[in-house]
Amino acid sequence: MTGTVLIVEDDAALLDSLTTELQFEDYTVLNARDGRAALKIYESNQGQLDLILLDWMLPELDGLGVLRRIRKSDNLPVIMMTARDYVGDKVAGLDTGADDYITKPFDIEELLARIRVVLRHQSRQQAAGSQLHVGDLVLDIRSRQVLRDGQLIQLTQREYELLLCLMKNSGQTMTRDELLNSVWGVDFEGQPNIVDVYVRYLRNKLREEHFQPLIHTVRGVGYVLSAEYHG
Repeated sequence: MTGTVLIVEDDAALLDSLTTELQFEDYTVLNARDGRAALKIYESNQGQLDLILLDWMLPELDGLGVLRRIRKSDNLPVIMMTARDYVGDKVAGLDTGADDYITKPFDIEELLARIRVVLRHQSRQQAAGSQLHVGDLVLDIRSRQVLRDGQLIQLTQREYELLLCLMKNSGQTMTRDELLNSVWGVDFEGQPNIVDVYVRYLRNKLREEHFQPLIHTVRGVGYVLSAEYHG
């Protein structure tokens, strides 16, 4: 089993060693040496990464901060790496959404085994359910197709990413900042009302003037996607 792995590690020697080992195992490897760089690489390769190896102690933004931002909209497998062997750290990492946790120094064979286990688990999950459903709206993650009442809806890349984020969090109110960070990235320097503009695009394409409205405005907060919302 191979795939694309992003390694986030500020120790240059360890980063080089892990990159070499994973490439030898036929993984495609991307790497970053701080948390901000990791998020930029993640955002520019969203949908193409299979796993992140994420160090806890990082410059700019620590590993837990990186993980929290990713988990706002993505279930991409993440294995935390740390030199700290405290139970509290492990609990915090796993509670935040890490799929596994390995303490430095570790044997490369153990790490490779953990990667295989996590990727197999993710593969089974994807096979079991690659579609998201909210009312008569269906989003197929594999084909990236969106259907409303059986009719194919053509979306731009950004519209698709916004809808995917809302559907993954259906029934939960997403703030404008959360949507902005998840879809446009934490370093987006444009106007914050871009979220409102793209929500309007989505509403038009989902023909909410003809069908049951699914995207609801929560005044002063953001938006929620739900077939049973009573605001």
